[in-house]
Amino acid sequence: MRRLSLAIVLTLSAATLAATTLATTTLVRAGETPAPDNAKAYFINLKDGDTVSSPVLIRFGLSGMGVAPSGTEAPNTGHHHLLIDAPALTGDALNEAIPVDAEHVHFGKGQTEASVNLTPGKHTLQLVLGDWSHIPHNKPVMSERISITVEPTTQAKSP
Repeated sequence: MRRLSLAIVLTLSAATLAATTLATTTLVRAGETPAPDNAKAYFINLKDGDTVSSPVLIRFGLSGMGVAPSGTEAPNTGHHHLLIDAPALTGDALNEAIPVDAEHVHFGKGQTEASVNLTPGKHTLQLVLGDWSHIPHNKPVMSERISITVEPTTQAKSP
């Protein structure tokens, strides 16, 4: 009986400690950095259906907010992320840091344009503004997804 009582007390103590820790710890949920209702990300020099050559100069537009390097916690600011041939961020992905890979290019120094090498063919592009920790804002600030076609490079013929 004594062993059983001790086991119950230890189990209850562990559960109480876990509950107390959760209740007293401030958890920062992803996607909680607010964005103004009028904030908008857009492509300055590209539009849906454009045909371009590589490397592609992409200029990032932003209105209603300012650009700041990653790690800068300032109201109404963020930095650009370029999604290349990536699925749109939806659902839980909007509450997590934007991945770092070939499809999710980070511009954490506050860049507002980039020269991007793309293979010939059709590509989709989308801009997503991330907060100081690379998480989309609440309400997400993202451009429309656009499709562009990259022309194959032509080599000059020698005479």
